Formats: sequence, C-alpha cells, structure tokens
Amino acid sequence: MALATFGAGCFWGVEETFRKLPGVLNTAVGYMGGTKENPTYEEVCTDKTGHAEVVQVEFDPEQITYADLLDVFWNNHNPTTLNRQGPDVGTQYRSVIFYHDETQKKLAEASKQELDRSGRFKNPIVTQVEPATTFWRAEEYHQRYLQKRGVDSCHL
Repeated sequence: MALATFGAGCFWGVEETFRKLPGVLNTAVGYMGGTKENPTYEEVCTDKTGHAEVVQVEFDPEQITYADLLDVFWNNHNPTTLNRQGPDVGTQYRSVIFYHDETQKKLAEASKQELDRSGRFKNPIVTQVEPATTFWRAEEYHQRYLQKRGVDSCHL
C-alpha cells in the first residue's frame, strides 16, 4: 500500500476519477498545504488558509504505479491555469502534487518537465510539486460526494 496526494480543482470530481481506477484501494478528500490546523470547508473556501482541496489516494503499487497515477492527474485537469480550474477560482483549487517520498518527488518533477516540453499545452505548466504535509480529512458529506448523488462529474 502507498499514498499519493493530488490537487486538481474541486476535489469531488478528482476523487471520482481516481476512485474508479483498478489498483486504487481507497480515496479520501481533504485539505493540504495550508497553515490552519484542522480547517473546515468553509475556512478553506475563504482562500485564506493556504490549503488546497486534495484527494489522497491509497493504492497498491503492484496493480497501479505512481507514474500511472501521474498520467491520470495530468489528463484530467488543466495544469496551466494558476489557482483555477474551470469556474473554480482561488488557491484552494491550485494544481499541485504533494509527494510522500523522494521517489515520488523525482517522478512528479520529471513528468511535469516532460509534459511541459511536449508542447501539448500552449501555456507553461504551473503545477506545484511540494512535500506532503498534514492531510486534513474533509467533512464526511464531501467524501464520495458525486457517488452519493449518482453522478460521474461536477459538470451536469
């Protein structure tokens, strides 16, 4: 079992994307990268705590690799918009990879550089690559939010 943590906009859709992957054992939405202890959703939404909305992914590296998870991350959001994904604006919606060890850091930085050089995006990639800090699990009503509502995406 290993952990990976990604921020790619509103965590509801990001969680649903990762949750469905073979080899992903569990997902949880929450907050990481800020200054306030045990923040609430309402506090994070003020854009004053410094936290990003994130999904923490528990996965079996023998079934799905961290590199595979990075590919899913890059393919399911726009990594060139600073502090924004679609209509969601603020640092809590930033594109960020929180790495849990040096191997994840190296893989994340290499995949970011490779994607930036590929020319796939007109604008530079602004995704941050940062060490994982305390993961604050979001309130229970946010966990598997879309699944509970029987929808696959935030875009209805």
